[in-house]
Formats: sequence, structure tokens, C-alpha cells
Amino acid sequence: MIKIKDGKNIIIAALLIAVLFMSVGYASFAQRLDINGNAEITGEWDVEITKIEATKVTGTAEPGTPEFTKTTATFDADLKKPGDAVTYTITVANNGNIDATLSSADFTPQVDGSPAIIYTNTSPETSLEAGGTTTFTVTATYDSTYQEIPAVTTRTITGVVEYVQAS
Repeated sequence: MIKIKDGKNIIIAALLIAVLFMSVGYASFAQRLDINGNAEITGEWDVEITKIEATKVTGTAEPGTPEFTKTTATFDADLKKPGDAVTYTITVANNGNIDATLSSADFTPQVDGSPAIIYTNTSPETSLEAGGTTTFTVTATYDSTYQEIPAVTTRTITGVVEYVQAS
């Protein structure tokens, strides 16, 4: 016959074994998980002027030698008589891998320059996809209504074309 004292010992031993198994089971299923991440931006922004050339000469006008860098374009036109004009085509390329959107295109002729020189321009495309190009023109014209050489014979235009990352 089993004594009550021995029965208590068996129950206590069984409970200790059960607690031991539960501890081992909990430890095997309860683990610390460390999750680390790393992100890198590899986009390349490269919108630049790649070409400027005189594409149309009217009358006796003579185009100067245009010059450009990635961000600036400069040209000169020698307009000799009323009606003369020179049109320059400027090429902008998106050599990066991020699409661009035209933010602004502002062309402002010099206020105190010769009123006999008229500037006109077109605007580049509003969207410039990665790898794409767009062109726009700037034309300098000797106003045909002027029959005498004006006192001021030069006029400068400043143009700012700005692209931003497409959304």
C-alpha cells in the first residue's frame, strides 16, 4: 500500500517534471528575433544641356559661335539689317535614371537693350523621361519696322529652364 506521504512525493515529482518540460518547451519556442534592414538610394540625377546650334539664319544675319556647359548656353547673333534673324536650337538631355518634370522656363530680354531686337522662344517639353531629350528654340530678330540703326544696338536675353524630379 502506498502511503500518503509517498503519494505526495510522486505528485510533487510529476509536477516538477511537468514544469521542467514546460520550461524546455517554452525556451525552445521563445526566441529573440533581430530584424535589421538597410536601404540605399541609387538614383542618378543628370539633366543637362547637350547641344546648341544655329538652325535657321534669315537674311544677312550671322550666327556667332554658341557655347554651352551642362547648365548654361550662350549664343551671339550679328543682325545687320531689319528682318535678319537667327534661331538657336538648344537640346536638353536626361542622362540620369530619374524622370524629370519642367518646373519653370523663364526667358527675359534685357530691359535697357535695343528695342529693335526682338526675342522669341519656345518652351521645352514638360516631361523628360530618363534617357530622353527635348529641344527648345530662341530666336533673335532685327525688328523690320526699324529703318534706321537705333542708338542702342545690343540686347541680351536671360533664360532659366528648371527641371525637378517627377512625382
